[in-house]
Amino acid sequence: MRQPSPLLIIFISLITILAVLINLPNSINLPIKIWGVNNIRLINLNTFLAAFDIKRDFSLKKGLDLEGGTSITLKADMSEIPSAERNNALDSAREVIERRINFFGVSEPIIQTSRSGNDYRIIVEIPGITDVNQAVQLIGTTAQLTFWEEGASPSAELATDSAALLPFGVAQILGPNAKKTDLTGKDLQKAVVTFNPNTGVPQVQLTFTPEGSKKFAEITKRNVGKIVGIVLDNQLIQAPRVSEPIFGGRAEITGQFTTEQAKNLQIQLNAGALPVPLSVLEQRSIGASLGNVSLQKSFIAGLIGFLVIVVFMIALYGQLGVVASMALTVYTLITLAIFRLIPVTLTLAGIAGFILSIGIAVDANILIFERMREEMRKGKSNYVALDLGFSRAWASIRDSNIASLITSAILMIFGTGIVRGFALTLAIGVLVSLFSAITLTRTLLRIIFR
Repeated sequence: MRQPSPLLIIFISLITILAVLINLPNSINLPIKIWGVNNIRLINLNTFLAAFDIKRDFSLKKGLDLEGGTSITLKADMSEIPSAERNNALDSAREVIERRINFFGVSEPIIQTSRSGNDYRIIVEIPGITDVNQAVQLIGTTAQLTFWEEGASPSAELATDSAALLPFGVAQILGPNAKKTDLTGKDLQKAVVTFNPNTGVPQVQLTFTPEGSKKFAEITKRNVGKIVGIVLDNQLIQAPRVSEPIFGGRAEITGQFTTEQAKNLQIQLNAGALPVPLSVLEQRSIGASLGNVSLQKSFIAGLIGFLVIVVFMIALYGQLGVVASMALTVYTLITLAIFRLIPVTLTLAGIAGFILSIGIAVDANILIFERMREEMRKGKSNYVALDLGFSRAWASIRDSNIASLITSAILMIFGTGIVRGFALTLAIGVLVSLFSAITLTRTLLRIIFR
């Protein structure tokens, strides 16, 4: 029989320790005495990284049904959209809203469209955000970007009329006859937050598309020595003077931004403008349907179920059951650590996917042990039965896990919201169970049978 690889043992030990550190609560004070020190304090990875001024949140993220959040119903104004294009416009608006929410790092939002006669609505449910005003601002801000230049000298009367129609601040800088160029946010390829190397102030760097780069070059070429106004949401935010033509297709929006403001501006520009005007019909905070009490009860029920499985495996398989229980414990720690690292938003459906994957992990161990027993009944030694048992069970485990992964992939592609959450937790659990059954359990048994 092959001996367990020392490198593999070290690898398993390291990822187990790392998983424990990630899953530890913020701090635990153990009422024990070690080397004369009372109340030993265990710290998790969050606390450890914070000591080096590294911020990374490894907390489990809970979904709308476990943590609550915000629900907003938006009405789309289709009065200026041709009838044949209204469904596409509504779907486009839903995609823009989803993009904006995803840019903000909100996981598993529920975004649905509703059509009834001439009534077009979008229902948005965002977990974890209980500030309704923040949520409305997050999904409803248009962020229209335009560039303005000086116009021809007008007569006094015409200038007064046209100045009233200009964005705020443009007339004061570019004169009452300023005109909008053909360069807009549609020509934007991407926006990123950078920091001024001299002042350290955050700014937003714009990169235009090839067509936008040509437009920007033409604008700067004909305005050398003049001011070009950058207008965001009908307000002048910057008015740089052009010293020379710019051909690189890049511009910077500077100002007294905080880092958070610059990040929000970047998100709004990257997400694009809404194709139809939206108004808020209803906005409300919604509580967790399960609540903390129910969540704790679910945790206790899961713990009891885990212990019953451990007792069952030990009673049925003895020493092999002890090994399977150890592997199952490590499997649970690694899976939860991955949920925290990605991070995965846990909903009730997500928890169901995780529990289902635990069953799959136990099933793999049972398949292996039964094959080993068959070999032992034939008179094979433990060493031989171990290798034969794993090799004979591998095909069944592989095929059943691939089938589960295919199902998860289909649910991820065609499902929405909590269905995707279920598929994601199931897929992660299946992948970790493969590692647990084939690598972890086999290594532990090789150590025992050595």
